[in-house]
Amino acid sequence: MRREIRAVAFDLDGTLYPNYSLNIKLIPLILKELPLIIAFGKARGIIRKEQETSPVFPVEDFYQYQASITAKILRLSEKTVREKIERLIYRSWEPLFKKISLFPHTAQCLTALKNEGYKMGLLSDFPPEAKLEHLSLAGYWDAVICSECTGALKPHERPFMELASALDLPLEEILYVGNSLRYDVAGASRVGMKTAWIRSPIALPVGNKYPSPDFIFNDYRQLHDYMLN
Repeated sequence: MRREIRAVAFDLDGTLYPNYSLNIKLIPLILKELPLIIAFGKARGIIRKEQETSPVFPVEDFYQYQASITAKILRLSEKTVREKIERLIYRSWEPLFKKISLFPHTAQCLTALKNEGYKMGLLSDFPPEAKLEHLSLAGYWDAVICSECTGALKPHERPFMELASALDLPLEEILYVGNSLRYDVAGASRVGMKTAWIRSPIALPVGNKYPSPDFIFNDYRQLHDYMLN
């Protein structure tokens, strides 16, 4: 057991299950609601750029702020767009998780970490609670944080600070595990957490653009051995 680490926290999407397994199931919705999904993605890109320079972040009502930017792109009312985002993007996807499989050995790794006495955390850029229920992962966690509820998206420092507060641990005693160097590893490193990167077999070289993770793996048995052996 790594005594310098007292908690292991995870991203959800693309980290505990492969993104492609969800993306395939989303194709009918994407085709039907393509303008909304494109605008929503652009809005989140704008928000992430603003987070780096604007003193207004974290914002008091992230969901309204996100809807207002998306509405401007679509030239629709904020009320209409916020309702569509909630219904089509946040809620309609959730039942799909009943048919999604975790990465191999994920549940065994989580169980072993919890049984060893590590605190367990989860931080996601999308509301995670219903997804965790559908994935049969709801019972593992000491803290579950939705970054949007903190007023900012990863890699802003606020979601990671809220996670550490919920775990009641110093930042340097938390290992954060994610699939994105740009959002997970960079954000967690920025506040002083240790980091582990689950690397896709098709991940492209990134050079020195982002901080180097403390541990790189592509199989949850490797993370298990790194933490427990």
